Amino acid sequence: MRRAIQDATACREALLRLPKLGLGELRQQWRVLYKAEASAYLSRELLLRAVAYRMQEVAFGGLRPERQRQLRQFAQQLNGSQEVRIRPRPELKPGTRLVREWQDRTYDVLVLDDGFSWQGASYRSLSALAGKITGTAWSGPLFFG
Repeated sequence: MRRAIQDATACREALLRLPKLGLGELRQQWRVLYKAEASAYLSRELLLRAVAYRMQEVAFGGLRPERQRQLRQFAQQLNGSQEVRIRPRPELKPGTRLVREWQDRTYDVLVLDDGFSWQGASYRSLSALAGKITGTAWSGPLFFG
């Protein structure tokens, strides 16, 4: 655990220094992190963002394997046909009941044609409903699983 805290602290400090670096220094950081030369056409802003992302990826880990696989599939589809077919998210059918237990209470939500119903009130999105239940900003699909 101590190593993770040290990595997080070092990463945070390095990220705070990044905006002060010149273009040449950012390109050097790119070389170190990506083990390749940065394109001459990359703007300073894009270099800054890419270097910051890679620093965090090295310190905290990257995308989950499922997301990496999805991105590879999209890239293959795009290379092959110039069209990307993204699977639609599962749709909730009206009449479906969503049940979530949270903080020792059970929440029963009804899916409507144009939103969701809970305790006699209507909500346009699951996220608005999750926010009402928790009192904080939550992703509705994440909260309800």
